[in-house]
Amino acid sequence: MMLGFGSFLSPHVWAQILPQPEFGRIERLAHFPSQHVDARHVDVWLPENFDALKASGQRFNVIYMHDGQMLFDARTTWNKQAWHVDRTLTRLMRNAQLAPTLVVGVWNNDKFRHSEYFPQKYLQHMLPEPRTQLIQKGLQGKPQSDAYLRFLVQELKPAIDARYPTHTDAAHTAIMGSSMGGLISVYAMNEYPQVFGRAAGLSTHWIGGFEPNAHIPLAAYIYLRDHLADPRTHKLYQDHGTTELDALYAPYQVFIDQLARDRGYTDQGATPNFMTRVFTGTGHNERAWADRMETPVLFLLGQAPR
Repeated sequence: MMLGFGSFLSPHVWAQILPQPEFGRIERLAHFPSQHVDARHVDVWLPENFDALKASGQRFNVIYMHDGQMLFDARTTWNKQAWHVDRTLTRLMRNAQLAPTLVVGVWNNDKFRHSEYFPQKYLQHMLPEPRTQLIQKGLQGKPQSDAYLRFLVQELKPAIDARYPTHTDAAHTAIMGSSMGGLISVYAMNEYPQVFGRAAGLSTHWIGGFEPNAHIPLAAYIYLRDHLADPRTHKLYQDHGTTELDALYAPYQVFIDQLARDRGYTDQGATPNFMTRVFTGTGHNERAWADRMETPVLFLLGQAPR
């Protein structure tokens, strides 16, 4: 089971292993350097007909995904599970439900995963004692999410846009993750709305740890009340299961959903910009997220079949 943080495959263990997707191919930007955070691998998935499409002048949607180690090949992950992103996107593109899309899988930073994925501006809304405990124990004494987002926006995205024929605008750029990766995805869209026009959090880890609590979700609520991206130009997806760690999420997600609706997000009408789902009987793991990845991808970037 993939927990909210920790227990991840070390980048040092699998640094030389390139995932082998069933469809398309991976190009690795190895040890991608940054002035803001530690270097890490970035695995870029290109669809099966990428070269022909590129030659024809096609431009591609981009989905930035966190926990890049876990996305493509279960043989190379710590728990022998993966999102199998290539399966879902290939099927959707073959069915003309999704325009040509590539995926940028950004590896997590192992022991600093929590400090890079926990939204830094939540901290200012926490009481001093729980804030200090979180920073010292959960964030390794070093909150890094704002630095991580600067890495994505100022360093990685320009490199991706220079190397590949992408649509560079926010409407064609999504960011997606699960658990803590869901937290940082929503945060990224709100901090950089001009860059990320769509965000998806699967099993979003609003509690921030392993126990139910009020202080972390309350800090998230205050931040989101004031900073949710403009619903006229953005789309937001949220979900959770009902078993394992996901069994804790329901009461927190209900309030997040109301905050989104108060901001003007809606799941009604011909052009909804908000979707929230509960997947009964599913837990907190890559198999569950792989099984339902189609839902957020189609909502955020899908197109009607021709």
